[in-house]
Amino acid sequence: MDGSLLISTHLSSLFPQSRALSIYVETQRVDAPLSSIEKESDPAEHALYSSVLHTPSTGTVLLRVLHGGFIVEIVSLSTQNQPLRFIFPSPVLLSPAIFLWGNDEIHLITVTATGSVYRAVIPVGGSLELWRNRTQSIWTSEYLVKNFSVSMEGLVHIHGAHCVFIGQPSGSLMRLETEYTGSGRSDDEWTESIFQTGSFLSSFKSLLPTLGATNTHASEIISMATHPWPTDIDYVWTLSRDRVLRLWKPRIGCVVAKMLSHGVGREPSPIAGRSSPGKAQVLLDAERQTLLRVFSFAGDDDHFYILAFLPTLSSPMLGGSFQLLDTLSDQVNEIGVIQCSRHTAHCHLQDFMVIGNVLYTLWDRQGQSMVEKTMLDLSSVRNNGLSVWESALCAPEAELTPAHLEEVLMGKGSMADKYFDAVMRPNVFSTLTLRTAIDQYTDACLSLPGPPPNPLTVTYASLEENIAAVVGCTVNLNRDPSTGALQHDKYWNALKRDWEGFIARCREIERSARWPLVLGAQGQGDVIVVERERISALVAEDLPIHLHQVLSHDLRIADSQYDLFGILWTLRHKVGAQTMLSLENCLVDLMHQEIAFPFADILKDQAGQFHFKDNLDEGASVWLSGRLASIDSIDEAVRTSLDVIGGLDMGIKREEDEVELLLPPPDSDWFKGLTASYIMSSTNARYELCLCLMSLLFFLVDDLSDWDPSLLAEVFAVFRGTATLHYIMQQPSSATTQTPLDDVSSADDVVSLLQNMQVSRNRNHSTPTYSLVHRLLIQTGDTSHVLPGAAHRFLDNMGLLQSITPAVASKAEVSFCEKLRVLGYMHVSRELLSWLPRSPGVSYVLSRIWLNAGRVDDAAFILEKLAGCFGPDNALGQEDRDALQSVLPSSQLFDSSYSFYLYMATLFKSNSLQHYEVHFTQLALSVAPSNTDTSSLWHTVVRGYINLGLFEEAYAAWISTPSDTQKREHISRLVYRMCESNQVDKLLSLNFAAYADEVEDALSFKARNADPLVRPSYPHILYSWFLSRGDYRNAASIMYQRARKLQGLWTREPSLVTRLAGEQLEAYMIAMNALSLADPKNLWFLLPGSADATNEFPQHKFLITRNIPESRYSLGKHENEIIQLTDIQYEYTLLSAQIAVIPALPSLTEILPLPSSIILKLAQSNRFNMALATARSLDVDMTDLFAHLTVQCLRLSHNPDVVVQEDTSDWLLTDNVSTWPGTPADKGWRYMRESLRRHDGIETDFKYSKITLETILTFQSSPPPWLIQVLEDYHHEYLIRVSLRFGNIEQAVDHTLSLIRKTDSRLARETPRNAGSMWLPYTLIDQVLVSGIAQEPSPPRLSELRMEVTNRVKRMQKHIPIRS
Repeated sequence: MDGSLLISTHLSSLFPQSRALSIYVETQRVDAPLSSIEKESDPAEHALYSSVLHTPSTGTVLLRVLHGGFIVEIVSLSTQNQPLRFIFPSPVLLSPAIFLWGNDEIHLITVTATGSVYRAVIPVGGSLELWRNRTQSIWTSEYLVKNFSVSMEGLVHIHGAHCVFIGQPSGSLMRLETEYTGSGRSDDEWTESIFQTGSFLSSFKSLLPTLGATNTHASEIISMATHPWPTDIDYVWTLSRDRVLRLWKPRIGCVVAKMLSHGVGREPSPIAGRSSPGKAQVLLDAERQTLLRVFSFAGDDDHFYILAFLPTLSSPMLGGSFQLLDTLSDQVNEIGVIQCSRHTAHCHLQDFMVIGNVLYTLWDRQGQSMVEKTMLDLSSVRNNGLSVWESALCAPEAELTPAHLEEVLMGKGSMADKYFDAVMRPNVFSTLTLRTAIDQYTDACLSLPGPPPNPLTVTYASLEENIAAVVGCTVNLNRDPSTGALQHDKYWNALKRDWEGFIARCREIERSARWPLVLGAQGQGDVIVVERERISALVAEDLPIHLHQVLSHDLRIADSQYDLFGILWTLRHKVGAQTMLSLENCLVDLMHQEIAFPFADILKDQAGQFHFKDNLDEGASVWLSGRLASIDSIDEAVRTSLDVIGGLDMGIKREEDEVELLLPPPDSDWFKGLTASYIMSSTNARYELCLCLMSLLFFLVDDLSDWDPSLLAEVFAVFRGTATLHYIMQQPSSATTQTPLDDVSSADDVVSLLQNMQVSRNRNHSTPTYSLVHRLLIQTGDTSHVLPGAAHRFLDNMGLLQSITPAVASKAEVSFCEKLRVLGYMHVSRELLSWLPRSPGVSYVLSRIWLNAGRVDDAAFILEKLAGCFGPDNALGQEDRDALQSVLPSSQLFDSSYSFYLYMATLFKSNSLQHYEVHFTQLALSVAPSNTDTSSLWHTVVRGYINLGLFEEAYAAWISTPSDTQKREHISRLVYRMCESNQVDKLLSLNFAAYADEVEDALSFKARNADPLVRPSYPHILYSWFLSRGDYRNAASIMYQRARKLQGLWTREPSLVTRLAGEQLEAYMIAMNALSLADPKNLWFLLPGSADATNEFPQHKFLITRNIPESRYSLGKHENEIIQLTDIQYEYTLLSAQIAVIPALPSLTEILPLPSSIILKLAQSNRFNMALATARSLDVDMTDLFAHLTVQCLRLSHNPDVVVQEDTSDWLLTDNVSTWPGTPADKGWRYMRESLRRHDGIETDFKYSKITLETILTFQSSPPPWLIQVLEDYHHEYLIRVSLRFGNIEQAVDHTLSLIRKTDSRLARETPRNAGSMWLPYTLIDQVLVSGIAQEPSPPRLSELRMEVTNRVKRMQKHIPIRS
């Protein structure tokens, strides 16, 4: 159609399967067979049939039959309503229909192969609400056809909500009628009537082979038509395979049968009229076809006109012809024939319709849709006038043929990336096509022998990831078996074949998706085309598309002012595709550079490097030069070309505004998709024309110095605009693109982000997949429904075609880049910015992109440089000022660099980038005006450096803070963070001067209240703080308190003793060392009292006020303690012993608190060295210890092997004892002797030697001589008594004799000074004598003892008188 074209969009991208509401329809037929969908090569989501309903109250509603007839889908193209899918138990016969009943119901009427007629009633609301929030009220009814055998066959035609026609294979017609009252009843009752094609005789003749027709299927109905609904005309016209047109009336049946021919003036034939029996018939195809349409003209209600299409199967000139007939009463008269155009040759008619007095036809032209129209003039048809047809094809698209793929590979980038970008380009393949192709590709790869590659078994989050990862995954880089070299060439060839195979699979599926199905009408003469998986609209071409279409079909441009385009198109073909691609790359590289020289010089330099003219032969150059010379003014022609490329029809825009003010149209995703497709077509046309114009500059490069520089600048500016638009049109979009978090400024933005997360959605459920242009259209909120006005409005709002020089980044260009960034399309915005000069506005948007992309350093560097653009002294031009202002917050310039720095600090804070928040805050401080309150800024700087761990910088900022209050507030934070970061040495090196007390208080607070088990250990830090300042007593105090805390923990939780006892011991040791460094006169410190302080170690605590009653203390106050060095040593020793006995304890709950118990446990563990040392340090009685040691020595003497097998490492195997000579028993007794010598003596009254002796006498009667000798020297009387106690009378006699003689010897040496010096225990001696006399036999030395006693008495008697 001259001046029109078809603009298409994919349905699966707009209305994915997951968004539809599925409604399952049940059947009452109990003997219905189980149905199964036969697997076909085409996707099940490709429609088998479609129809369109358009009314003012419903908008445009689309019906599609999917999945082999099991699913009927209803989609609203005019609104955002959820699609409905009715799932039937058996296949639906083509063709179902939908009707509007009243203004509140949509009826879906279907007939299934199992003989059921279904009515589905969908309640709808006004104002295009349709079934929104009414899906719960949808109901269905089923009627079982009675005249039905096994499977229903034939053509179905539904005439309104009350009448159904079913054509039988025999040529008869079944009519079903019902009366629907709209009461909502679900029990439809239909009346069945069957009508034959003629009289009884003709029916009888059909049974006789010799009398009937030559073909039994000749009467089969292949097309039916009724007057468009709503109507009260209930006639039906049918066309059978033998080209017989029949008129059927209710209750009568067939009243007219007319054989159609290509002639004119044929009279109607009687019922059952047949062709000559001897003439062979050429039957029409048996498949369902749209060959009939019934219509009428306004004001002529008595005449019904029938258009019947008869194809010419073998004609190379045209696809067929239409025969126009008139029905008046029961007569059918031929009016004339309308021949189709020559463009329909080898095409198949899919549908046609009459709107007003215009005939529209839909053709399948080698898999593509073509629409033709002609005016329907009755007088012209009667006079056999020639019909003038206007054709319209789909908008030109780059098909991924092998030749085009080779051109794609000439571009920059890797092969896989270029193929992937080509596949994902908008409007090339639908989402359904790509999903089906990748599934088929995956199944094919999985069928290969061997283990499947890992990418084939992984689940992917998106279709894009799936394709990128799977295609080519079976191709491996191998080595040459003979040389071992990597076979890169074979790898790249195999990868290329893999991608080309996948693309070929996509093309095959997409070819099926683009098969045209039906025409539809909406509004005032608007025509839409429904394909299997696409839907198109017939729209007017704008000037760039029109010129591009004319040039693409090698036609001549009618308007001479555009002749330059024809010349340039010829130049394009002369230089070849490779040269034009190189030219395009050269221009793109040139536009990515800063313009520093005149454009004429730049082009001359590039032409010298590029050698553009060398690709033209001499004849072509001469011809082109001559054609250019024929143009009156190249300058004017170029300006006219620029107006075409960059021009927009603003008149259409203003008219639409007026219409939309009166009646705002609904929001339609489908129309936005059409608008996006139109924009892409217009942009591609503009880009191709502009590229041709740029080739003119290279062809006339030697003459450019004479051109107006502003014209050259405008040419480059238009090329930049069209090139950037062309890049944008090629960008797909994802439904999950999210807005950068720093741009979320309202609650609505947060809600939008949460909705886009799609956490609960199944991965396999597709979401709407839009192109980037479609996304931008949604953001604009434009609801215009007129093309090309809506497309021109969008291009005008983008502003990319408004620049007049590439040396300036306009406000519109910078604003558009910022808009892309805010919407989340960072890579697109970044690419567009690379085309623009580095103005302040461009730099700002670029910095925001780097910030969103995580390149924080680059963003901060650029933003810091922009500070000079603000303030009264900036040197910005008006254009740069406007561009920068348009992308700043509130679209206002900052009044000073101080305000800009503050905003940058806030920006980085919103992105959780504290380092640069601090950096820009410091910059703001450096330029802060006088009398400005900067306390909050200093707070930000100090706090930021502390959080970042830059403590030296934090300390410097803290020192610089002018507020004393803020300094005190920050001390604790600084101290705690340095401690937590293990920077204690640095903390101790800092000079806090007058704020040292605050540091000490902060550390003391943590030391008192922090968990002693976590790190950092604040007691250790505070200890180091005190130690570095020479305060040894406080240092010892804090470590002693830590030891107390640790003991309290493991006392309450014994399971921690093995972990905490060592730390407690270390704390005691550190406390002792610190206190030892203090003044010897002050080896103590004061410990604040606590409720249980007096109960932990009462025998070693010295309270300040011992005699003050507890009741006199205030509530919560307790007596303080004085801790001395000896107290710490005592507790250290006790804890060491407790740790030593832990392995010997049956459980940790039995920790021994008493020192005596600990010593005994050590002795029982044969740890005599430790036991002796501990007992000596703790001043614990060692009686039991020596008793146990004596037992061990006795065991060594009697059975040394048993004792040696025990653990004797702490006494017999020490370095000192192991050097002693003798047996283990000898070493043991020597160890005993040495131990007694160390720990026993006069101060202990030799009680340990005594217990040793008693223990020995308990087990044997012969103690070691050295032990007897010690006791004889100091406790002779004790020896006598022990001997008597254990019944050793003989030893008692010996010890008595020794005592008497020792006394006598002393008397002989010394003169007695008093009576006591001559005293002997006579009573004890008498006991010995009595015991000796009583023993039988008497001890050998008993007589000697008696004599000694007698002599002693005599001597004493002599001494007494003398002294007296």
